[in-house]
Amino acid sequence: MNATVELWRPPPAASAPPPGFPALLRELRLTIAAIGQRHARAALASSLSVEDVVLTHAIVTSDAPIEAFFIDTGRLDAETLAVAAALEARFGVELLIMRPDPRAVAAYVGEHGRDAFYDGVALRKRCCEIRKVEPLERALAGRDAWLTGQRRAHGPERARLAEHEFDIARGIAKFNPLAAWPDAAVWHYARQFDLPLNALYARGYASIGCAPCSRAIRAVEDPRAGRWWWEDAASKECGLHVTPSAVATIARVVSGT
Repeated sequence: MNATVELWRPPPAASAPPPGFPALLRELRLTIAAIGQRHARAALASSLSVEDVVLTHAIVTSDAPIEAFFIDTGRLDAETLAVAAALEARFGVELLIMRPDPRAVAAYVGEHGRDAFYDGVALRKRCCEIRKVEPLERALAGRDAWLTGQRRAHGPERARLAEHEFDIARGIAKFNPLAAWPDAAVWHYARQFDLPLNALYARGYASIGCAPCSRAIRAVEDPRAGRWWWEDAASKECGLHVTPSAVATIARVVSGT
């Protein structure tokens, strides 16, 4: 990308919390505690993003019995993997690592090529299914709830994101505790507690996935414009969260309904 282009940057640090931050923080803590109390086998599906680092910190500091895992697709940047190591060292936790079936990866590469995802949406989605979706299914087997770091501010495809959903396909609850959080609140939290963050954020990466499928973006672009940028598609999803069976509910987790 041309060096003269103004790249995306995280919100600047502020001396005071953004408006509404105390209420967001209080609700997050209540939500995490409630999930831990009501679900014996809940897990955070971490992408090692700033949002998931925030959620990991909230879980650890609340002593909620919620495990965390991430999917090592085999194509992650070293900077992303470094976040996992930093979290484990900082908080003394062990993140469960899920990996794709090596036989499925080998079959895909053998038939189509390692970077065949550049050749069409179908091949890209198949790669995501092998490297992300199938490991997620294994990680959630036997769970009764899962958490994600998705937010409405991520883009139009998540504008209606609910804080509490029911995943009918898996028969478990799904929570997006940061759904209503603006960028400024997420980054203020991360800075307030000096949390380890992906170094790629400082290089213009607003959304970080697999290395060959993520890039830096311009300041004026949609936050997820750097994901699968070669595709002419309105939706920037890999399949982890795109399921017609994930039905939003009106209930809020803190209400117990």
